[in-house]
Amino acid sequence: MLTGCNTNTQPATDPAATTTPPAAATPSTPATPPAIGKQTILFFGNSITAGLGVDPEEAFPALVGQRIDSAGLGYTIQNAGLSGETTAGGRSRVGWVLRRPVAVFVLELGGNDGLRGLPLSDTRRNLQAIIDTVRRRSPQAQIVLASMQIPPNLGADYATQFKQLYADLARQNKLVLIPFLLEGVGGVARLNQPDGIHPTPAGHRLVARTVWAILQPLLQKPAATQQP
Repeated sequence: MLTGCNTNTQPATDPAATTTPPAAATPSTPATPPAIGKQTILFFGNSITAGLGVDPEEAFPALVGQRIDSAGLGYTIQNAGLSGETTAGGRSRVGWVLRRPVAVFVLELGGNDGLRGLPLSDTRRNLQAIIDTVRRRSPQAQIVLASMQIPPNLGADYATQFKQLYADLARQNKLVLIPFLLEGVGGVARLNQPDGIHPTPAGHRLVARTVWAILQPLLQKPAATQQP
């Protein structure tokens, strides 16, 4: 599985790649425009971000949005997750998604690449292209990179190098890194749906807590210090 919690999962049967995306996961602008005076935090990822198998308000981006509202911070959430998305797919649509500037861009892609055993050089190149596009379209945006992990089905070296590429990209581009998006969730059966890949509502709550621990300090900084 995507996070190493199901070592019997094979790339060819990745549910995230074969399941028809729910309407909530299609790449579209929010139903209502961001509130005046609020900056946008854009979550850009695959079925984990899209919240496949749970209600939209139970997915971790929406839960982070609730924390932001409770804290009285001037940000609004946009969920641009798409089930089955690879880094190549993300690279092709990121420009369309960034038609408006964003304050924070949370990048969660690569898991489907790893499950399919795609060349790591391609994954790295696509993620770098997405980062470059964000920097061009929203030069003031803070980019947060969510690191993913895969099981050693394709070999320990591949899995290790897959994990390392996130740390390398974060260091080279001076990004904020979430060390492992599914920390405490991957491999825990009760926190994942029957496919062993996608979090349950309880799992998403833990993911939201992990993301919030990284985001909260960034959002509370003065705007002038939120530069890459």
